[in-house]
Amino acid sequence: MTPRTLLALGAAVLAFSAGTFAVDAMPGLGAGTAVAAETTHDVAPVHVSNAKLRRVDSIELDAESLVLRNGGKTVVESSMRDSRLTVSLLDRLLGTPSRTQTAEGDGGACFPAGTTYTWGGAIRVAALTTDARAGNAVEIRVLRDGVRSRLGAEIELTGPDGVQVGDDIADEIADATRSERVSYGADDSRAWQLLLREGWERSDDDSDRSGTNGVSALTNETTVTVLGSPMPVHAARSC
Repeated sequence: MTPRTLLALGAAVLAFSAGTFAVDAMPGLGAGTAVAAETTHDVAPVHVSNAKLRRVDSIELDAESLVLRNGGKTVVESSMRDSRLTVSLLDRLLGTPSRTQTAEGDGGACFPAGTTYTWGGAIRVAALTTDARAGNAVEIRVLRDGVRSRLGAEIELTGPDGVQVGDDIADEIADATRSERVSYGADDSRAWQLLLREGWERSDDDSDRSGTNGVSALTNETTVTVLGSPMPVHAARSC
């Protein structure tokens, strides 16, 4: 791929909404474990037993939530407006994540100072101490098609309608409207961003610059390399 295409893809992968990060200890997650500081939300507490979590065999990144499933049954759905729940569920299911401290701009022009959480090189969560403009408290990137649980079980990672990293989505790209896709690079080395499901409604003052937000797939040519949410298509600004 050309340097320009790689740069565009890198910016799209690393561009989290402006904000800061913090970590806070949570009882019951083990020594040395840290989770995101909780932001203020009017949501009811969500409780899920360890026994139910052990039966999770897939995780779907939706436009505004992370959905943990056992076959076709939803075990728990974590709103991306709840940073503490999202990080703690993944910690309980997948084990202690690697954590990287970053200064503002270290990961790209839009990458804020703070901590990223990564499980198995497969799923990465940025937990915001202050909600982003769209209303989300976390931003999530899926980098592989699967990850191991803390007990060694294989867990599938998908986007909406089962789209996974490694899939060829040439047909979906061809069928999408112009408002749902954007291309990077030249004709002989093209990458795409395809909106898989819309979410995160815009406020009136954002309507001319935020693009269409939701969960998107990034591709190398037509092969999915990253799934991400929130990830706007046709945003007039990079941050």
